[in-house]
Amino acid sequence: MTEEQELNAFTGQVIQHGATGEDVIELQARLQYLGFYNGNIDGVFGWGTYWALRNFQYEFGLEIDGLAGATTKQKLVNASEYDRQFVKKQIESGNKFSHYGGVDNSKQSQPSENQSPPNEQNNQGTQQQNTPEAPEADLEPTAVNVPQGFSQNDINLMANAVYGESRGEPYEGQVAVAAVILNRVESPTFPNTVSGVIFEPRAFTAVSDGQIWLTPNDTAKRAVLDAINGWDPTGEASYYFNPDTATSGWIWTRPQIKQIGKHIFCK
Repeated sequence: MTEEQELNAFTGQVIQHGATGEDVIELQARLQYLGFYNGNIDGVFGWGTYWALRNFQYEFGLEIDGLAGATTKQKLVNASEYDRQFVKKQIESGNKFSHYGGVDNSKQSQPSENQSPPNEQNNQGTQQQNTPEAPEADLEPTAVNVPQGFSQNDINLMANAVYGESRGEPYEGQVAVAAVILNRVESPTFPNTVSGVIFEPRAFTAVSDGQIWLTPNDTAKRAVLDAINGWDPTGEASYYFNPDTATSGWIWTRPQIKQIGKHIFCK
């Protein structure tokens, strides 16, 4: 750990759900920098922060307990950057920003005044999305040019999942996979962030077998943007499976909506 990292690192306390203060601000900022947290950096350890931390622990091979202890904090410090002065200045100025990290500070954005921030204190609520139409040709979104409610990391991660799960499927089928991810984000049954849904244990085959980390093509990226902008070919499905390869008897009990390509989509 460098001297700069030591100056910007956590205190010695274990950070857990319900905690408040500067350690939580740093936790949220580092998780957001890595693409796991998409809520407001407000210093309140609610359920959105909890799920983001668990998904970070899962991806980095740590014990998945939702607690930021010494090992988890050290891994966060090593994997991310944290500009304490910049973050504190934004908060003190009333900027409840939710796109920290990844670009120069001057280019980072915050929710518009008419956008309702995610309510991470109530994980049972439905996440509202205000998604203006994105140009089809804009396949490389930036931190300040993405559909509202989604970070660049969200879009990139969804494109990875769509490519890993459904490359070779018809285009409609790729949009359908992206739509299922979004439907889960909005459901109280699942984690309420993109990374939380995708990295939920045993949720997606591409995560289990490592294909999530293949480089997505432009088709997968375009499918994600079409889904974010409102196209849901599945009829609000929360599950899908390939009947030729499925090994779970439970998935066959789900109410089926339709088949697109090789996948059957279910409630």
